[in-house]
Amino acid sequence: MRVPFTKMHGLGNDYVYVDAFRTKIPDPPALARRISPRRTGIGSDGLILIAPSDSADCRMEMYNADGSRGEMCGNGIRCVAKYVYDHGIAQRPELRIETDCGIKTLGVRVQGGLVYEVAVDMGPPRLEPDALPIRSEAPVVDAPFEVGGQTLRITCVSMGNPHCVTFVDSTEHAPVTTLGPIVEKHPFFPRGVNVEFVQVLEAAPSARLRMRVWERGSGETAACGTGACAVAVAAAMTGRGRRDVEIELLGGPLHVEWRESDGHVHMTGPATEVFAGEIEL
Repeated sequence: MRVPFTKMHGLGNDYVYVDAFRTKIPDPPALARRISPRRTGIGSDGLILIAPSDSADCRMEMYNADGSRGEMCGNGIRCVAKYVYDHGIAQRPELRIETDCGIKTLGVRVQGGLVYEVAVDMGPPRLEPDALPIRSEAPVVDAPFEVGGQTLRITCVSMGNPHCVTFVDSTEHAPVTTLGPIVEKHPFFPRGVNVEFVQVLEAAPSARLRMRVWERGSGETAACGTGACAVAVAAAMTGRGRRDVEIELLGGPLHVEWRESDGHVHMTGPATEVFAGEIEL
């Protein structure tokens, strides 16, 4: 059985996308593990299925590189919107995509008949312990956290998936690959967590931040859209960043605004198709 796929990325956060309107994948976790390795597979941060939905233009089903299920992916959902528009599933300036954390509304920007940029209403952030979840009786905002013989100050934010944000003097020298995997699987986070290391650029509250991310189930990635949203919220809450901010990731910049009017976080960034092919199942 040969299954068509499309490789796409948002700022280097890359996934293999399969059109589940046409093809049913019997074991998505196994396929994610098979295709994700950079040397022996297609090479990706995971697998995303674009499936039919009863309540939206499509449904996004996300699997990390290790096969685990992800609730949401900010860079991934922008690419889903691009696929849906470019391939004629739904060609409207505003799309609705169902995820494991609800329906998201996306505005597409088109050039030459193809989507090049997408703005996503990510909804409101949540800090309640049961929303992440975390083993705490109260929200965690700029609180000390002992891990790996070091003390980090962390802020925990859910953007549909869990994030642990810590601010550092320099992202270049941040312990992303050493402390990242320890924090990811720390008992404080019973379902694991994505970990963001953030540097404030210019004077606080800054309009520019720089981040690196250790993603749950995938390791360090070039970008994380939900992570950038969590970073914007954490920075604003702790007085380090403005509510309207540009965040520099390894793969490039994302614009994030945490609006006071409705409390929703809005993220804008590119969506890029790399190539298409077929997988032999």
